[in-house]
Amino acid sequence: MSLNILAVDDSRTMRDMISLALRQAGFEPTLAEDGQHGLEVLEDFTPDAIITDINMPRLDGFGFIDAVRKIPERRAIPILVLTTESATELKARAREAGATGWIVKPFDPAKLVRALEMVTG
Repeated sequence: MSLNILAVDDSRTMRDMISLALRQAGFEPTLAEDGQHGLEVLEDFTPDAIITDINMPRLDGFGFIDAVRKIPERRAIPILVLTTESATELKARAREAGATGWIVKPFDPAKLVRALEMVTG
């Protein structure tokens, strides 16, 4: 099963690592540089799942998740947060915004792929 995944991260290195991990698992990654760019990509694209960082310029992960959840056609898309942050209150805030799961960087590619397979059913 080839899943289309939108990965939103302001770090080019992180985007490259995520892209490589997803391609090796047979997924189709689409990349965005920050939350604002991610929303622009979503205007013409419905991914099977979204991976987003929290700390980004222009529009951070919380704002991005909020905005995605306000788009009726995109509301059900699973969103995994992939970040260096591990504070409980940030995880709670992400869950309240509508995040499906939380993965701490540096990430294990196999765990990321398993998490995506789980949230996409």
